[in-house]
Amino acid sequence: MARLHHLNCISECPPGRRLMDGRRGAKGPAVLSCHCIAVELGDRLVLVDTGFGLEDVRRPRPRLSPLFLALNRPQLREEDTALRQLERLGFRASDVSDIVLTHLDFDHAGGLDDFPHARVHMLEAERVQATRRRTLLEKQRFRPQQWGTTALWTTYAADGERWFGFEAARDLVGLPPEILMVPLVGHTMGHSGIAIQRDNGSWLLHCGDAYFYRGEMDPARYHCTPMARFYQWLMDSNRGLRKKNQRRLRELVKMHGDQVRVFSAHDAVEFEALRAEARGIPAGVTPIRGHAPPLAPTLVGT
Repeated sequence: MARLHHLNCISECPPGRRLMDGRRGAKGPAVLSCHCIAVELGDRLVLVDTGFGLEDVRRPRPRLSPLFLALNRPQLREEDTALRQLERLGFRASDVSDIVLTHLDFDHAGGLDDFPHARVHMLEAERVQATRRRTLLEKQRFRPQQWGTTALWTTYAADGERWFGFEAARDLVGLPPEILMVPLVGHTMGHSGIAIQRDNGSWLLHCGDAYFYRGEMDPARYHCTPMARFYQWLMDSNRGLRKKNQRRLRELVKMHGDQVRVFSAHDAVEFEALRAEARGIPAGVTPIRGHAPPLAPTLVGT
């Protein structure tokens, strides 16, 4: 396969600390990642989710919902956008040929306009729900102000081939079979996981918002922080399907954890571990400041 770059495309810092992200201490904000992946494919890049974008930083209103600005408190810094991080790695916006979305929520699709020539892949059900915006919650979470690239959207039915017990994993137009879309409906009606096969044959599964906290994937003892549990409840499009897919993901970890590594978009511990691994930092070694900076200043010393 290709080299992978794990990018945190602007941290969100809601109140609640350990009640949300599980870190030590009762006071202060939580720190949630917006975990995106840049996949090098020869002379082009594929981006899995975009996080927040340049225009979200420059003009947070009206692009972003006042409700979610106040609730999630994103740390809007231009240098943390996907485009600026890729530029520091030596790439240009035009190098990104494709963007594969887990879903169209504001903190996953805000950077679409920073890559105006990229083809965008998602489930058709996601496009339908996001563009209809029938409920108050849908009007807050789906922000058409972020979508200047709709002419380049490519959508898919929730069908395909079996993949580790999931019956509908599918290839994507113009992309190699090592990148698959795996429907994980519930958080939104077109929510997907994105599977990426690594050089050693194992897989990463970016689960987006199919779960929020690493303890939810513990097959022996499910556990979730109360505020992460509440936020998922708040954002559910179909709670029954979300919970069903979480159970399927736990079964995947139990049966195939040696072949598939799952991770959430927003669990900072999972993000830091994968970023350190990609940079060759041994497990258990604290990244050296300046080589692998923390997600946000509030993470220092925790």
